[in-house]
Amino acid sequence: MVVAANDSPFGRRAPSAMPWLCAWVSLALFAWLLTLHPTAAGRTYAAYAGIYLGVALLWLRIVDGVALTRWDIAGALVALVGVTIIVIQPTAD
Repeated sequence: MVVAANDSPFGRRAPSAMPWLCAWVSLALFAWLLTLHPTAAGRTYAAYAGIYLGVALLWLRIVDGVALTRWDIAGALVALVGVTIIVIQPTAD
């Protein structure tokens, strides 16, 4: 089946860019709100990103049924090691 660039396989026009715009604005707002935290919001955001990556790959495998590649698994492990380093770092008391 050949689908024109502005059509979907279901014969309707492609969706508007509004959902993408809302997603970008929401992400930017979330990142900005993290800056209001009094202590090291960047660390929290970095740890969240690593966990999000792992959960997204689990979703891809379990819900979408897509087999993960060794690169997917290696990337997730690197990210989770990074999260672990961020979380277990010693604190200055």
